[in-house]
Amino acid sequence: MPAGSPAAAFRVSRRVVLKTAGAAGTLFTAACAGPGGAPSGSDARPAIAYPPAQTASGPAWPALAHSPADIPAWLDRLSWGCTPSLLASQVSLGPGRWLAGQLRPEPGHGLPPELAASLPAPPPDRDGLSALLIALERSRRAAEAERDDARQRAARQAYQQELAQWSQQAQARSILLAVHSRHQLRELMTWFWFNHFNINQYKANLRALVGDYEERAIRAHALGRFRDLLGAAVRHPAMLRYLDNEQNAAGRLNENLARELLELHTLGVDAGYRQTDVQELARVLTGVGVNFTDDAPRLRPGLQPLYRREGLFEFNPNRHDGGDKQLLGRRIRGRGLEEFDEVLDLLAAHPATARFVCGKLARYLVADPAPPALVARAAERFLERDGDIAAVLALLIGSPEFQGSLGRLFKTPAHFVFSGLRLAAEAQPQRDPASAVGWLARLGQPLFSRPTPDGYPLAASAWNSPGQLTARFDIARALGSTPHALALPRPPGPATQAALARAGSIAERNFLVLASPEFMVR
Repeated sequence: MPAGSPAAAFRVSRRVVLKTAGAAGTLFTAACAGPGGAPSGSDARPAIAYPPAQTASGPAWPALAHSPADIPAWLDRLSWGCTPSLLASQVSLGPGRWLAGQLRPEPGHGLPPELAASLPAPPPDRDGLSALLIALERSRRAAEAERDDARQRAARQAYQQELAQWSQQAQARSILLAVHSRHQLRELMTWFWFNHFNINQYKANLRALVGDYEERAIRAHALGRFRDLLGAAVRHPAMLRYLDNEQNAAGRLNENLARELLELHTLGVDAGYRQTDVQELARVLTGVGVNFTDDAPRLRPGLQPLYRREGLFEFNPNRHDGGDKQLLGRRIRGRGLEEFDEVLDLLAAHPATARFVCGKLARYLVADPAPPALVARAAERFLERDGDIAAVLALLIGSPEFQGSLGRLFKTPAHFVFSGLRLAAEAQPQRDPASAVGWLARLGQPLFSRPTPDGYPLAASAWNSPGQLTARFDIARALGSTPHALALPRPPGPATQAALARAGSIAERNFLVLASPEFMVR
């Protein structure tokens, strides 16, 4: 067995789990183990009704998944975790209609009415957010100018508390949508794209911007055109501040955003661009920044028509290098902010971007390493459909490589926590995300907090250490401490089924479900 295979990754997991099983107990619920195995009492749960392969109207399971037994694993891959209710909704629609609704979801948060009131409100619109952030910056400056030590400490503390409240609201919104929204594929891709265009909320005042960044730059474009997503992400004040482009000016280049835009966001590090391309792109980006005041800069004569202010975003032509640039063999004529848009068009449509982005999508949704032939087909679709993300996902999901990979991807901490919360929420909806925030931090993947712009790693090797699994077992025990029996999204293997049969209580059985090797993969 290869050392990097999913089964090998679970040797520690299975050994520890089996040691924890009691000698007595009943078989796990019929939802996992089949008819006749459900425990008695009010917590007994009905068996999952797997759909037939054929109905009176024709095939019930087309090429999207080859067997009814694959449905739970298929849904587990395309959501933050398969649950009995998700399976039931998919069965009623059929896989084709369900997937179409996921790829092109209707507007809105997709929460059930009983949970919608628990969802923190989205950030204010652009102008409202600008006013609030300008006032917040004013209070920060007042605190720094305060000469009395006690008053300065109090003002600084008040400022930090306000930032913390913004962050808490953003994290709560993100977690509640991941766990409860019916737009599961959109939420799954929102996490992916945030990680792709990563920012760290703890830099400067980004805790006050991270919610807007996720909602309006990422979630709004997560299934749309890559060019729109790219523009929304790299022009957002959070990205501009995170990668220091507000410091980028003619004669004082800061290459941070230019370098990451090429290496991490579009072409990829192996695309063959040169350091001169980074420098030329940095010249294009001079003057692109943020303004946390009500004031406009004093502009040199003739530059006023080039000035742009959109909320907190600002293009200051005083700071821009107005000369022509040469980027990737193409002449970019100096003309202000239009240069930025031309370059984003160029990068979004570049074949190297198609290969890099589709390779990363394939690693996230299919296999790591990504199958080269599948990446090539996806990149071709990307270019044919003008970067239509949903069209690329449809190709990946309908591929034989996707079908053959089901149940083989090791869950990242976010997948583990959210899928556990979704199972637990079947019995008791989760309205307080504070525990999830702590669990993600303990597992090394706190929301919005990766310090470096490369985002959290997707490879199993980053997350399957013995220490990581031990922490997951502790979280599994906490999640499983409910009087309601939890159901694995698909039937367990013989060893896990035997361990479940020896469980001495519902809580112990729930722990075994959430700590099982089967639950660690998607």
